[in-house]
Amino acid sequence: MKNAKLIYIHDPMCSWCWGFRPILQQLLASLPENIKVIRTLGGLAADSDLPMPEEMQRSLQQTWQVIQGKIPGTEFNFDFWANCAPRRSTYPACRGVIAARRQGAKYDEEMTHAIQTAYYLDAKNPSDDSTLIELAESIGLDPGEFEDALNSTSTRRVLADEIDFSRKLGVQGFPSLMLIANNTTQPIKVDYTKAKSMLTALNVQLAT
Repeated sequence: MKNAKLIYIHDPMCSWCWGFRPILQQLLASLPENIKVIRTLGGLAADSDLPMPEEMQRSLQQTWQVIQGKIPGTEFNFDFWANCAPRRSTYPACRGVIAARRQGAKYDEEMTHAIQTAYYLDAKNPSDDSTLIELAESIGLDPGEFEDALNSTSTRRVLADEIDFSRKLGVQGFPSLMLIANNTTQPIKVDYTKAKSMLTALNVQLAT
């Protein structure tokens, strides 16, 4: 099947995306060579300078606990909630991925992973530009070039376009997988514990 595309829609500060990462890596490593993978940002929470309400903080901590129960081996550092000033704002981290991508396609995944590690394991706040600039330098990016791109008009436009694209695909939450093949777009159900079911679903769709 030529021109088949698997769209991975995510947000670097989505905790379910963090839990899904190990299985996603297995899935991508097992894909047929004729499937092109496209990573796109769905944008979980818009820019905000307001402190996250305590009720929402408690709700997200409970979500982390649920993920730990449902996805074996997923780690979270709950010190984040005491050490940082949480904001319900993931667009800065999304822009960080786009700014990183401008210095090379490989940095899309590398910056995403750096943000996830900082947030979930190192109790750092990727809603802060200073954290994102630090992470960019840590993965080998030019920090000045990254900082210039981080909040640029073009970066904001790319994020808006990717959010719009994900909505047109009918994405309801993150992470999501959509297969575009045979002039159709089909969702692939995310399996957080094994790649085999997703590979099977992909092969069924490609064969039709």
